[in-house]
Amino acid sequence: IRMNASFEEKTTWQKIKWLLDFITTVLMNSVIVILILIGIIFLLYYIDVVKNSTNGKWKPPLYQAYVIISQSMEPTIHVQDAIVTKREENLQIGDVCTYLSKNQSYFGIMITHRIIDIKTNEKGEKVYIFKGDNNYSADQMPVEKDQIYGKVVMKIPKIGYVQYFLSNAYGWIIAIVVPCVGIITFDIIK
Repeated sequence: IRMNASFEEKTTWQKIKWLLDFITTVLMNSVIVILILIGIIFLLYYIDVVKNSTNGKWKPPLYQAYVIISQSMEPTIHVQDAIVTKREENLQIGDVCTYLSKNQSYFGIMITHRIIDIKTNEKGEKVYIFKGDNNYSADQMPVEKDQIYGKVVMKIPKIGYVQYFLSNAYGWIIAIVVPCVGIITFDIIK
């Protein structure tokens, strides 16, 4: 019996077993790389937050992600799209940004709209006027610089559906339990 039989000489079952082993190896290596990248991102996030808090001045994290839940920015950003924002110092008219609302109707809610004007308030500070692309009028209150969490730098279409799916019990079962059972079954067969 030869140890290194060519692929053509293998039986159908051996070919299937080899293919499953190859796919499993690729998937596991991909998961490890993704987990390492996520770990690096969390480490950078932690370093940024600690650096800002030791300076005694609160700043939003350098990067953040949000899922859009309203139609106010369509057609630019759709419902269930995810956006990534970056803390930015130099904002300009036309930038799409995420800010924390102080308006009584939407108090404490993160809003993503476009800057349509920059003005100066009675204190001599810049304030920003925002409007959703799909809205007829500008937001009711001007937004101060410390309310702005960041400028949108990336849009990931429809990824919010994944978040919604995973937030349900059946989603967790399908995403976690089924692959675990598959891996255990594969290991038992192997």
